[in-house]
Amino acid sequence: MKKLLYTTSIFFSLLLITSCGIYSFTGGDTGNAKTIQVDFFRNNAPLVEPSLSQKFTQSLQDLFTRQTNLTSVKSNGDLRFEGEITGYRISPMSATAQQTAAQNRLTVTVNVRYFNKLIEKDNFEKAFSFYYDFPAEKQLIGGLLDTALNKILERITQDIFNASVAKW
Repeated sequence: MKKLLYTTSIFFSLLLITSCGIYSFTGGDTGNAKTIQVDFFRNNAPLVEPSLSQKFTQSLQDLFTRQTNLTSVKSNGDLRFEGEITGYRISPMSATAQQTAAQNRLTVTVNVRYFNKLIEKDNFEKAFSFYYDFPAEKQLIGGLLDTALNKILERITQDIFNASVAKW
């Protein structure tokens, strides 16, 4: 009886281990791709934040190198991202009784072109956008700007990851 119980538990343990092997914790499937190329995303928005291009490009590259086994290359990558920042806008969101803004919203929009050399049907061009709300009495500088950009870039880069390799 002990031998049967022991054999059964080993069988189910092996089944569990091998079953989990087909899943990825990040949800990304890079297939046979080995390299990734992230070109510099120029800031073509009407209102330009000087550090945004560099921060976005680096954030996208970092996300893929952290969550996949892809190696970053400067050219001829199996997966390639290019595009531009097309929007950087601050707009009032809600008003006070005195008809002034109580809250403002920073919205960033990025146009992305994704190329998969190995599976060309996965290629796309798409705009990704996200926002950050902040009190109207605060100026969007220093720590507040850093916080806003970090939240926005985290969301946009994750959306790009999901659209390209996670296929969400």
